[in-house]
Amino acid sequence: MKIHEYQAKELFRKYNVPVPEGNVAFSVNEAKEAALKLSGFPVVVKAQIHAGGRGKGGGVKLASSIEEVETIGSKILGMTLVTHQTGPKGRLVKKLLVEAGQNIKKELYLSLLVDRATASVVIMASMDGGMDIEEVAQKTPERIIKVYVDPLLGIQACHLRQVGFGLELPVAAMKPFSQLLSNLYKFFIANDCSLVEINPLILTSDDKVLALDAKVDFDSNALYRHKDLLELRDLDEEDLQEVEASEYNLNYINLDGNVGNIVNGAGLAMATMDIIKNAGATPANFMDVGGGASSEQVENAFRIILADPKVKAILINIFGGILRCDIFAKGVVDAARKTNINIPVVVRMEGTNVDEGKKILSDAGLNLISAVDLSDAARKIAEAVN
Repeated sequence: MKIHEYQAKELFRKYNVPVPEGNVAFSVNEAKEAALKLSGFPVVVKAQIHAGGRGKGGGVKLASSIEEVETIGSKILGMTLVTHQTGPKGRLVKKLLVEAGQNIKKELYLSLLVDRATASVVIMASMDGGMDIEEVAQKTPERIIKVYVDPLLGIQACHLRQVGFGLELPVAAMKPFSQLLSNLYKFFIANDCSLVEINPLILTSDDKVLALDAKVDFDSNALYRHKDLLELRDLDEEDLQEVEASEYNLNYINLDGNVGNIVNGAGLAMATMDIIKNAGATPANFMDVGGGASSEQVENAFRIILADPKVKAILINIFGGILRCDIFAKGVVDAARKTNINIPVVVRMEGTNVDEGKKILSDAGLNLISAVDLSDAARKIAEAVN
């Protein structure tokens, strides 16, 4: 689950991670009031959406007076902000963060993320702050510092020194930076984060360190432990179909292709997307209905996929284990009768009670295309859309 920059900074303050003084605003008048609460001008007016690259897209502007705050706020608030992370559709800006301007001596990059390959938390840092870290990794990978922390042991003084020295910080900044990084790690662990990114982390003219930006992702599977964090969720920033799917305990991710797919099991769902691609079509979604899907869940899965105008055909790929094929087939029949399925549907089923499942589908008199295996399913779904 992602949150906005202003929300992340509010959480940072609770963990004594230094951030600039600032306030959120939901209107131009609130933006002006927020600016007047700060210590003076200039101030920075920042669009709040769940995407990076806001500055390049025109969503971050410096204002030197209250009149400029009004002008800039009027322009940014309500705009459709397009960045490299939003895609061409962009995101509608509904809120602003107004912050005190800073005397920046140096811009740095700092992030913490889970590294599954080493079962550790990796601290990534670079002296090239304010740039896309992907660009730095591609052009000058030697300028990226990586320090691996065993989560069972926690962050140690040696880790803090390794990152601080790698960033070539002045002596006066080493202690405040070490405190910031130590507190940031505590925040990361305590809240089950999957990513915390500060770009840029700034060094001021008096050698203070501040998180000028803040990007936080929480592990959605751990949110049951953090009911307070769920209150920070902004449904306006999420895909409407994905939000609806989550209400029915369906694991759904909207993609750009033309083949909708309904699968039980995340691994099988990823393999299904691969075979769709290899056959010459493109998946329109990732959909895992789970091992114990009910008829109602299957019906909702159909309804959500059919609501996507990009979908030209549906591939059902079920391996009956916990979810028996006959139970799933009944769900498909119920869904087909309750929803207006007017596109080709290819079905491949194997596993527990597969013969009973196929008979249920056959006796239902539905216009379904049966596949004998994955290769056959991929070929038939590609023919259906092409």
